[in-house]
Amino acid sequence: MTVSLRLILSCALLAGVLGPAQTTHAAHAAQASAAHAAQAAHVTPAIPAAHAVRLPHVAAPARAVRVPQGAVAQAVRAPASPCSAPYRIDRTLPNGARWQLCWEMRTIEGLTLTKVVYTPKGNRPVSVLRSTALAQIHVPYDSGSPRYHDIGALGHTAIPLLAADCPGGERREQSVCVTTRARGHAYLKSGYDGPSTSAQGHDLVVFAAFQVGWYTYLAEWAFSDDGAITPRVGATGSLAGSTTTPGHGWPIGVGSATFEESHSHNVFWRLDFDIQGKSGDVVEQYDFSGSRTAKRKLKRTTLTREAKALNRRTRWWRVVDRGVRNADGHPVSWELNNSDSAQYRGPAGEAFTRADVYVTDYRSCERLATTNPAPRCAGSVDRYANGERLTDPVLWVNVGYHHVPRDEDADPMPTHWQGFRITPRDVTAKNPH
Repeated sequence: MTVSLRLILSCALLAGVLGPAQTTHAAHAAQASAAHAAQAAHVTPAIPAAHAVRLPHVAAPARAVRVPQGAVAQAVRAPASPCSAPYRIDRTLPNGARWQLCWEMRTIEGLTLTKVVYTPKGNRPVSVLRSTALAQIHVPYDSGSPRYHDIGALGHTAIPLLAADCPGGERREQSVCVTTRARGHAYLKSGYDGPSTSAQGHDLVVFAAFQVGWYTYLAEWAFSDDGAITPRVGATGSLAGSTTTPGHGWPIGVGSATFEESHSHNVFWRLDFDIQGKSGDVVEQYDFSGSRTAKRKLKRTTLTREAKALNRRTRWWRVVDRGVRNADGHPVSWELNNSDSAQYRGPAGEAFTRADVYVTDYRSCERLATTNPAPRCAGSVDRYANGERLTDPVLWVNVGYHHVPRDEDADPMPTHWQGFRITPRDVTAKNPH
């Protein structure tokens, strides 16, 4: 990393949150210049500088004041907005569903979404998330080294988007795309008991791109017109050029002389759910017993203390507020399913990889899943979950992907995606379409 880039990052880190867009662009330009200089000098980019930097501790910002539970619906309809333009997103999708949220580009986490509110067509607004952001991208290589932690100053690696990068949408501060995207059939019902009916669904999509070493990460949240939320990360850009032995990689290029090293991308998200306010949110785990049997039985476990959980074939979780009910009288909740993870499990020094979902009580200084920058908090999410009683639960989701390079990855590398889905459960009494 060049001296000028170190100075840019150090000054911006002291600011805590990104200022004008040109600060980010300057940092990106300096990083790009350093990369281009390395290429010109024929330096092999085995250890990109962006991975190797150990970042200074940065104090966490104070938490904003919550809206009282009884005033949520009124606050959503009031003229006063929770954030100002261009950081406010308010989009009504073709079926009448409405999503309202705020965004900011934080120095540490990068794109962060806050104050997320969903309004199904013909229903009242429901607050869903106080905040959500990436919490780490852990990249261990199959040979045992290197082992990167790519998030620590992610905001400073945001790249300016072109119009073609945000089709049909708008670019906010040049680095964030807000657009609407078709998602296929919302439903299709044949006319066996009445008229045939079908509808196409749509998503509100918010994303930003970040250049970390040779990778370009796409951090995306899709908010569907049926109330579902899909956070995911796409990895594209270029292969790192890290070569290895046949046992740890795959032959790239002509013949079998060069083996590009395989590696994992273990992506962590932090989700602070607030269903109509802070109070009343509870996390439940659901399992279904019975294998090779005719019957299956539901088992519900209420998590009253901080916990670590593993994926199972039929396991899922939900955040429920029993004080908030739909028209059928059922408590409103959001279901979380993380069944697509590669479930990487690292050595003893990477205990944070040994669970797929962590549930912790809210603490403002617990910001990243690893290399947490706040000195008054533990350094990783496995140490946050220490059995404290849950009063304001925060979920940390770990989704792994094992990247075995192939010839088609060069160059540019096609995007490979990893993520999970959050689905409304009993938010409305029937299909809101």
